[in-house]
Amino acid sequence: MRAEPFVQQGSMYKLADWMDQHPGLTAGITSRHNGFSKHPYESLNLGFHVGDHPEDVLKNRKSASSAIGASLEQWVGTEQVHDNIIKKVTKEDAGKGAKDLASAIKGTDGIYTAEEDLLLTSLYADCVPLFFMSPANQLVGLAHAGWKGTVGKIGANMVGQWVDAEGVQPEDIIAAIGPSIGSCCYEVDEFVITKINKVLHGDPAKFPYHQVNKEHYMLDLREVNKMILIEAGMKEENIIATSYCTSCMNDQFFSHRKEHGKTGRIMSYIGRLKGAEREYPAKSFSHTNEHF
Repeated sequence: MRAEPFVQQGSMYKLADWMDQHPGLTAGITSRHNGFSKHPYESLNLGFHVGDHPEDVLKNRKSASSAIGASLEQWVGTEQVHDNIIKKVTKEDAGKGAKDLASAIKGTDGIYTAEEDLLLTSLYADCVPLFFMSPANQLVGLAHAGWKGTVGKIGANMVGQWVDAEGVQPEDIIAAIGPSIGSCCYEVDEFVITKINKVLHGDPAKFPYHQVNKEHYMLDLREVNKMILIEAGMKEENIIATSYCTSCMNDQFFSHRKEHGKTGRIMSYIGRLKGAEREYPAKSFSHTNEHF
C-alpha cells in the first residue's frame, strides 16, 4: 500500500490504489498545471465563479476531460455553498455544471451516484475533498468540506444517506480525504474552534488543533472529518488521507489562504466508466494507511 494515496500522473493526482483495485473507476484531483488561464488563475483553473475568463475555464475543462478520460457531457457539477446538502444524481444530470456555472446543481456540496459513465466533480482551493465509494453497492460520491461543511457533518450526511436510502452498511464504505490546507497552515479563531468543539466527542485534549496565541489555533480539518466519519460508523482502516497541504504546495495546487483569496480552483472527480472488467467484488473492503 502506498503511503500517499494521491499519486501524480501528469497534471492529475490520482487515487491510484482505488483505480488499480477497481477497473473502470477513475478518481483523483487536478493540479494547477497545464492550463490556459492567466495570473492570478494560472493555469488550470477549473472554477467559473472566481473571476477568470469563462472561455479560458472552458478550455481548461476540455483539457482536463481529455486527461481524465471523460467527456464534459459526462460531468456533473454543483453550486457549492459551504452547506451539508447531499443529492443523488443520475444520467438525467449529465452535463450539469460542466460548461457553465448556471447549469450546475444548485445549493449542493455533496453528490453521489449508482450509475456508470457519470463523472462527479467538485471544486477546491484549501477546503477538504471527501471521496466515497461502496464497492459492494457500486456507489461513488464526493463531498466538499470547508469548515462550515465539516461542522455541518457533510461527511456523516453522505454515510447516513447511503445507509438510509441505499441500504449500505457503514463498514462497506471506504473514503479518501484529499489535498487541502493542513494544520501546518490553517489558522482559525475561537469562533471556528467553538463550532468544532460542538461536533467532536471524547477527550478535548485529543481534538486535532492546538492554540498558538490567546485567540488563534492551528486546526487539522482533515482529521476532524476523519473523526466525524468514524463516529458515523465507518471503520478507521477504511479511511485514507493525503499528506499534501494545498498551502505548502502552492506550486501544485491553488490555495485561497496562501493567495489571499484571489486564485483558481482545483477539481476532485470520481466516476465508474464503462470499459473492461468493471464489476466490484460484493464484499466489504478495507484499507490501511501509514499516516494513521
